[in-house]
Amino acid sequence: MRDELPEAADAAPFCADTFDSTEEETSSGLSASTKIGVSTLALATAACGGGGGSTSSGGGATAGSGSGGGTPAPTVLKPQTDAEAARFILRASIAASTSEITSIKDRGYEPWLNTQMSRSNNQSAEQFFAVNGFDDVENEAFFNSGIADQMIWKQLMLGSSGVRKRVALALSEFFVVSINPIDIAWRAQAMGYYWDTLNENAFGNFRDLLEAISLNPAMGVFLNTRGNQKADPDTGRVPDENFGREVMQLFSIGLYELNLDGTVKTGSGGEPIETYTNDDVTGIAKAFTGYDFDMTGVQLYPVPNQNWQIPGVEWVRQPMTADPAKWRWPKNESRHSSEEKTFLGVTIPAGTGPVETLRQTMDTLFNHPNVGPFFARQMIQRLVTSNPSPAYVQRVAQVFDDNGSGQRGDLRAVFKAILLDDDALSPTGLTDQRFGKLREPMLRFAQWGRTFGASSPSGDWNIADLSNTSDRLGQAPLRSPSVFNFFRPGYTPLNSTAEANDMLAPEFQLVNESSVAGYVNFMDRAINGRGWWMDDVSADYSAELPIAHDAQTLIDRLDLLLTAGQLSQNTKDVILTALQDEAVAETDGDDIKLKRIHIATLLVMVSNDYLVQK
Repeated sequence: MRDELPEAADAAPFCADTFDSTEEETSSGLSASTKIGVSTLALATAACGGGGGSTSSGGGATAGSGSGGGTPAPTVLKPQTDAEAARFILRASIAASTSEITSIKDRGYEPWLNTQMSRSNNQSAEQFFAVNGFDDVENEAFFNSGIADQMIWKQLMLGSSGVRKRVALALSEFFVVSINPIDIAWRAQAMGYYWDTLNENAFGNFRDLLEAISLNPAMGVFLNTRGNQKADPDTGRVPDENFGREVMQLFSIGLYELNLDGTVKTGSGGEPIETYTNDDVTGIAKAFTGYDFDMTGVQLYPVPNQNWQIPGVEWVRQPMTADPAKWRWPKNESRHSSEEKTFLGVTIPAGTGPVETLRQTMDTLFNHPNVGPFFARQMIQRLVTSNPSPAYVQRVAQVFDDNGSGQRGDLRAVFKAILLDDDALSPTGLTDQRFGKLREPMLRFAQWGRTFGASSPSGDWNIADLSNTSDRLGQAPLRSPSVFNFFRPGYTPLNSTAEANDMLAPEFQLVNESSVAGYVNFMDRAINGRGWWMDDVSADYSAELPIAHDAQTLIDRLDLLLTAGQLSQNTKDVILTALQDEAVAETDGDDIKLKRIHIATLLVMVSNDYLVQK
């Protein structure tokens, strides 16, 4: 399908009247000056995505000029300040800590990143479900989609592999699967297998990841590969084209032919050149016929208090198969199309089996010249900046095409190229109005959890679906509203500073009056531990308690860990005024100190200087 997400509301999302109706709702315990601080800071973002720009000097990288080429320096580059270190960590990972800041300053950007990329997850999604008993039929969790929310938030808020998980989250917005329409048994576990697949392949090869995602059971349900059958001339049935279309449009080559720098190739009349035709869609759709769930080794279990049985969880954790003998109800005849399949200039001969057909299909997509720039641009957008320069895209795309050792699609090399590029490290980005991106709500919440040591005494991580924009976060990982993700990579808010300057601001498609007010109210309750949608998850502010009496020191710590030192002096002054409205002594109890910490954290996390990551 070529349809995309609907346009967001034209209203300026960070406009001066947005919060007028929400001040009463927001933490009735806040002082008047604090409420003013909330309104002042939260409304500062320039007209629907102008990029905002901090005047802070913290974050100047030592990598050289921002416009330079991608030639690496002969010496190990190291951040010279805590702010520089935090700036890098907050891009590469989910949250920064003082220990990691010290580590990266001592070791340098690339050595630190190499170590982080080599770390595996402390606990996989599969292990989370098993440990909590969610794989047991007796617990009747097989249709419960909510435990997927519990799983993913624990993954994002806990564990030492923050870099791997940050990249996996970015990949989940490229190879999109959403649990919302998936209506099968063990659907949360199916999403867990999808998440584990992204993590396991995050620093592997793009070709392997593309095939793994294509055969993933959750994807099979989401885009109709599972049960897709060969044509039947007697009934008029034809192969479903949904996955065939999206694997080209969204997961590999895109709609239009690209130059290596990501710019669109045009024909003689200036029109963009399309990468594929309807005939290509028809041809490639045949390649994805004949697949269903692999039931090898899966037993049936009686459902408690019911007169029926359910297969064990294993089948949602195995790639789909085109071998009909392995299906739940085995067949004698393959449902894979034996017809000739022609697409993207390649013809797979008639009679070719599903295994060889899949190999040739994956190779054709993987080796298309569009994949490098198409993938590179979007990953740069997710991790670094919404408006990467063509030169930046080209440098990363070149690494995708060849990692320096003749290997194509080396994701470890690609993500290192993104994060270590001169454009990413240069301090000029701090003042360049075209540089940076809006932090996604789910990243803000995950960062809060990691920064302040969120934990779940029960181990269940009972966090509900947070998609609602009016009274929750407004975004939930693995719950995209469609295959087109939460926002389009080419989105620009109407009547905005971004539009006036021919800039993209993809994440602003999530922003409207409701979502802005909802975010402030959500974070107020989350920070204070009053959110019913996270009834057993709370943060530990023990590191902040000893400095809570010193408002300036507290602000400086939050500025470093949450924004990488990018709070402007004006923002700091507003927060300081709000905090000093109520005196806090070193000898005061924790309840009084925590109130100040909560207010300071909220004011930072609703400020423009925080929301726009530079």
